[in-house]
Amino acid sequence: MHQALDPGESFAPMLPASGAVVLRSFGKAYGLAGLRLGFALASPDIVPSLRAALGPWPVSGPAIAIGIRALADSDWLEAMRARLGQDKARLDALLRETGWRIIGGTRLFRLAAHGDARAAFERLLAAGILVRPFAEAPNRLRFGIPADENAWERLAAALTS
Repeated sequence: MHQALDPGESFAPMLPASGAVVLRSFGKAYGLAGLRLGFALASPDIVPSLRAALGPWPVSGPAIAIGIRALADSDWLEAMRARLGQDKARLDALLRETGWRIIGGTRLFRLAAHGDARAAFERLLAAGILVRPFAEAPNRLRFGIPADENAWERLAAALTS
């Protein structure tokens, strides 16, 4: 299965491990976050229980058609993986240059720590940039990959102000 994540970042290749469930959405990897489309991968022993717990989950015909087409376009997804890899490296560099320590993440987001993360969160929010704070780890923020060059510039400006 083609995916935006690096192979080591997903449990999916290890299926069908008993008791395992992997949830997937189209999100940023396909640029289809508003499509509200995702799926579950599970070991055969869990599928009936999962189906019973979730109940019917209607998905529109257009969403299904778009999802099938997106999953079949392995060339596009490989190009997106490459672009996200470059963007991940660019975001890591920007965060390090502005005093952040990279803790981890994926091609879709980066987790970073800073002694003044709370104040940085407020500055970013004031600039219209939403990052995810963590109550249990107040020195950390999760940064999404900026969507375009304007977003990169806004993020750099907010991090250096």
